[in-house]
Amino acid sequence: MTAPAPYSYVSPIPVRRAHLGDAIASEWTKIRSLRSTMWTLGVMVLLMLGVGLGVAAIVAASDIPDQSESALGFGFFGVLLGSICVITLGVLTIASEYGTGMIRTTLTACPSRTRVLTAKAIVFFLLVFTITTVTAGVVAMAQVAMLDGAAEPTSGDWLRATVGVGLFMAELGLLSLAVGAVVRHSAGAITIMIGVLLLPLVAAMFMFSKSLAKVQEWLLDYAIPSQLIALYADKAAVGESGPAGWDPVWILLVITAAVTGGAYALLNNRDV
Repeated sequence: MTAPAPYSYVSPIPVRRAHLGDAIASEWTKIRSLRSTMWTLGVMVLLMLGVGLGVAAIVAASDIPDQSESALGFGFFGVLLGSICVITLGVLTIASEYGTGMIRTTLTACPSRTRVLTAKAIVFFLLVFTITTVTAGVVAMAQVAMLDGAAEPTSGDWLRATVGVGLFMAELGLLSLAVGAVVRHSAGAITIMIGVLLLPLVAAMFMFSKSLAKVQEWLLDYAIPSQLIALYADKAAVGESGPAGWDPVWILLVITAAVTGGAYALLNNRDV
């Protein structure tokens, strides 16, 4: 039986259906209030600035000026080290909730698991892309000013060294987030991603057999450090057939999309 009209209650709070914007607001609150976000992104910024400017200062003080290459390529060293911080934060963004049990609260508040993962991905991507692009831009301007004897960068060089680096790092972080959603264990997912970052290059260095020459060349061309180097240049980092220019961004985008698709499928078909 329904209550008579005089006893019915109408909430003064407007009731509406939750949407993706609500999930994004929730994830933004969580990621900006965690100490791990401040530490990982703070260390990333320090590495990009400190290592990038340090390498430029060493080259500027040397007696071997190089006028054939632009100064922007020296930003690679800081970005490579900073990528470890992005990997760590990407994994922690979701795997830490499984470790603490907070994921149960998250999915109770927002039962749509697809919406939760989408909100995490959007907030994480925009945060990392913005901070990395701005930092890379500051480093690039300082390096060009310090190495005035180097070749003048083109507009394409500037775009790849700033926006391109920001996209590459954000995609790498999204890949880490997807791996964290699949593995659901922070230490395990971080270990996997560091292996993805470094193992192909290290393995290629120890392939001395001639029968493995093709495999060695492929690993050297498509290892993440090599792709990051290629992002700063118009040519491949190692061989002639490897990725160059914007190719690393598109390659990593395809890989990230595939792994993220698997993360969506597993998230919707597994228990918390």
